[in-house]
Amino acid sequence: MRSHWNKQSLCFLASNMQQLILPALLASCWTLCSGADWCYQSQFSCDHPCNGPEKWNHANSNCEGKQQSPINIVTRKTLKDERLTPFKFDNYQQIFRGTIKNNGHSVQVGVPHLSTVSGGGLPTSYKAVQFHLHWGNNGGPGSEHTIDGEQYPMELHIVHMKHHYIDLTTALSDPEGVAVLGFFYEKSNRANRKYEPIINALRSIKNANGNTSLLPVSLAQLIPAEQNLTSYYRYKGSLTTPGCTEAVVWTLFESPIPLSMEQLRAFSELKFHDGNSMVETFRPVQPLNGRQVFRSGGAVILASSALLMATIATALGLSQPN
Repeated sequence: MRSHWNKQSLCFLASNMQQLILPALLASCWTLCSGADWCYQSQFSCDHPCNGPEKWNHANSNCEGKQQSPINIVTRKTLKDERLTPFKFDNYQQIFRGTIKNNGHSVQVGVPHLSTVSGGGLPTSYKAVQFHLHWGNNGGPGSEHTIDGEQYPMELHIVHMKHHYIDLTTALSDPEGVAVLGFFYEKSNRANRKYEPIINALRSIKNANGNTSLLPVSLAQLIPAEQNLTSYYRYKGSLTTPGCTEAVVWTLFESPIPLSMEQLRAFSELKFHDGNSMVETFRPVQPLNGRQVFRSGGAVILASSALLMATIATALGLSQPN
């Protein structure tokens, strides 16, 4: 009887040990295939342990906040805001010689704090600090924000901070301390010559932490003409990389920037820290969590004009004799 009881005890113990050990083994496996560093989904592998976008909260707890970026903008759910007037761009035409760097996650260019933006419903004027880009794989889908589910090949972020701050870290402690202007790119049959300083510099910064001097360039030459910047969307969000700080006033312009396929592909020739191709450098869209996305009056005017032209064309077509 005692022997029988001992066997039962051993079986019970073995069963419980298995239940305890298995999760521990799985946890150990995950630890081996993950790390404190963050990465994009395209980077993750056991050869390069890192926290992919779904685990960015392990790198910084802010990344699981309720006002995260990027988002998908559903245009029919946007609300027109009369305060979203045209922007005033000061010193955007200013030529500067910056340094372009492969920071291991993107391409970034520091900007002298001379160019400022105001108006457009912003609470004050903001000065430009840097710009960087997010892209796909050889010209494929790569923008961070999407419009009605459409993902563009690439997205430009010009990062600004309130004019009275002296550094970005301080600005990020203010809920509206940072304003990012976002621009989408579209494929074009012709190369965009205004982007030659950027594209040519990429050859010199293929490896992570590589940097080189940029030929003279201005912010104005990199974005659409000012008269084409009256149509945009606005919402409150965050940085799109860890620490995901929720201190950003986002503006996303409707008018895209044209680049040739060859120019778009040039970005995919860059390398991550592990030497693999730097592709799909975007964070997946995040839940809106009840936030309202606003649109400028210009967006409605342009849409109304297009609708009016289509109506006129249809009417003219109907009036033509058979």
